[in-house]
Amino acid sequence: MKLILTHEVTNLGAPGDIVEVKDGYGRNYLLPRNFAIRWTKGGQKQVDSIKKAREANAIHDLEDAQALKGRLEASPINVSVQAGQGGRLFGAVTVHDIADAITATGGSVDKRRIEVGNPIKSLGAHEVSVRLHPEVSARVKLNVVASK
Repeated sequence: MKLILTHEVTNLGAPGDIVEVKDGYGRNYLLPRNFAIRWTKGGQKQVDSIKKAREANAIHDLEDAQALKGRLEASPINVSVQAGQGGRLFGAVTVHDIADAITATGGSVDKRRIEVGNPIKSLGAHEVSVRLHPEVSARVKLNVVASK
């Protein structure tokens, strides 16, 4: 099945990419979640507009990405969440919480570029990966603390 990606899909591609996937993966996962649309000959105009939007939102310069990586990896980011007794969280730390904490420290990261391996459901130190550029990925240390 030939599809045009509308969102970034890990290990598959970025918005605007034309990909060939198995029918079940496309029909049962990508299309219902609006991660992709079916490829048509007229879809090339959509591909061009998606790529323009992606370029406008992306960090264009590799040096800028390297500088942001240095700032993110320099010191841990504090994420404040509600927690019960024993350090158990009410829910989990979301990528939206992490993106807000990074923005509060002076960085700007799209929440779709944050990769959390296992759900963060406890207080303490954790590590997440942030894809800043196709060639640059930062390992960010998080301190999950209880809010008062």
